[in-house]
Amino acid sequence: MNIFNIFIITGQSGSGKSTGLAAFEDAGYYCVDNLPVTLLPKFLELPIEKDTHYTGLAFGMDLREPSFLHSYRSVFNELKRAGHTLEVIFLEADVATLTRRFSQTRRSHPLAVGDKGVVDAINQERAELLCLRNEDATHIIDTSRLTVHQLKKKISELAQDTRGEIRLKLAIVSFGFKYGIPEDADLMVDVRFLENPYFIPELKAHSGLNPDVREFVMNGEGTATFLKKYTDLLDFLIPMYQKEGKHYLTLAVGCTGGRHRSVAIATEIHHHLRGRFSKIRLLHRDIGQDE
Repeated sequence: MNIFNIFIITGQSGSGKSTGLAAFEDAGYYCVDNLPVTLLPKFLELPIEKDTHYTGLAFGMDLREPSFLHSYRSVFNELKRAGHTLEVIFLEADVATLTRRFSQTRRSHPLAVGDKGVVDAINQERAELLCLRNEDATHIIDTSRLTVHQLKKKISELAQDTRGEIRLKLAIVSFGFKYGIPEDADLMVDVRFLENPYFIPELKAHSGLNPDVREFVMNGEGTATFLKKYTDLLDFLIPMYQKEGKHYLTLAVGCTGGRHRSVAIATEIHHHLRGRFSKIRLLHRDIGQDE
């Protein structure tokens, strides 16, 4: 039987449970929302491969399931006896904040049925969840004054406690400005200031992956200084992005056509950064384009 790290995200409607699940998914967890709690033991019997792809499991559970309050404690105790690590994250917010969020999203509160208004529904839900909050929650987070990014950071820190460092998924993309800037670029550098192999007849037909083209670019005026300064900048910036809870980062390197200079420089940056990240990929978007 597989033994899992399991997080239950619960709490008040509108307090940010969907954001919390998204943060766990970014951290490498297998996430399921609104699974009936009584089905959880059976779910764990499914042939889920416990490898490096999934760090653990995270489930969103709350009063959307009518039997949740009557069943959760016996199920959670059963999982603990089976050897699973189980933590319960309880999210909450003040009445004014929750009321504003429901108004902004135009969603109805799950307990606001019949003539019951949203404020009465919020207060009823708070009262019904009080025992779960006070006796079973291992983490309580008030999201009243948290932005989405701040909440995701807090959840990421909890996930990090169980798995060690959360590895950034990094993409390095070379491209040609004449074909448009990559839409998903987080950082972009323009290397059109470097001497262009396109104008060397014996190099024009080859890409930046060709040894002769690479040597031409690397030996060009200013290339070595640029690479040293830019990789030093990346060595400073990337840990700062990780600290702020960023899980995906795309570095875009552009030249005119995306075949020569950007390919060579992106490849060098990849050589510099590889080995530091569990997920890193190199893409030459426009290497096949005709100049």
